[in-house]
Amino acid sequence: MELHIEKDTKALSASLAEWINNYIQQVLAKQDRFTFVLSGGSTPKALYALLAESPYKESVPWEKLHFFWGDERAVPFEDSRNNAKMCYDELLDKVPVKAENIHIMRTDITPEESAAEYEKIMKTYFEGSETTFDFVLLGMGDDGHTLSLFPGTEVIHEQEALATSFFLQAQDMYRITLTAPVVNNAACVAFLAAGAGKAEVLKQVLKGERNIDLYPSQIIQPSKGQLHWFVDEAAVALL
Repeated sequence: MELHIEKDTKALSASLAEWINNYIQQVLAKQDRFTFVLSGGSTPKALYALLAESPYKESVPWEKLHFFWGDERAVPFEDSRNNAKMCYDELLDKVPVKAENIHIMRTDITPEESAAEYEKIMKTYFEGSETTFDFVLLGMGDDGHTLSLFPGTEVIHEQEALATSFFLQAQDMYRITLTAPVVNNAACVAFLAAGAGKAEVLKQVLKGERNIDLYPSQIIQPSKGQLHWFVDEAAVALL
C-alpha cells in the first residue's frame, strides 16, 4: 500500500490527475485499451474537472478508455444523486470518449436486472484475464463505507457475484454495486479521501484492528494489484 499526502483537496486533485495520466500512458504502452472505474460522491468532482481540461484533455488517449462505475443509487439518470450523471457533467461530456465505451449501471430497469447486466458486461471484458479493471477509483465515507458496502450490510461478504443490488434501509433506496472480489482482482485501486471528517475512520481503516463489518473499506486489498491512498493533511491528522 502506498500513501500519497497532499496539503489540501486542490493539491490532492492535481497530484492524482497527474498520477492517473502517467499510469494510463504506462498501461497503454503495453495494451490497446484501459478500463477505468469511476467513483461518485463529491470528492472526485475536482479531479474530474481537471481531467476534462488541458493538458489532460489532449494528452489522455480518451478513445482507448472504457468507463465503468463502482456503484449507483437506483434513481433516474436525470436525478442529481445519480453517480453517472455527475461523471457525465464533470468529465465524460467534455472529453472525446466513445459512447460505446461507457458502461453505466442502468437505473431504467430493476436493480436486480441492472446488476445482472453489469456482471455480463464485465465477464465479456475480463473472462480469461488475470486481472479485472486496470484502474478503480474509490471514495470512502465518514462511516468507512466504500462502493455500496455499508457497515453492517450483507453485501460486504458477497463472494460469488461481480455486481449485486440491495435495498439500503438507512437511505430508503436500492443500491447497485460492484463487489469486493471484482475490485480486489483489479490491477490498481486508488482511494481518494479528504477532509477532517475522514480522519478518525482513516486511522481505523489503515491502523486499527480488522473489522470489515464496521469499516468496510478495510476489505479492499488487491490480491495481484497495487493499492494507493490519496489523502490530504486533514484526513491523515490522526495517523
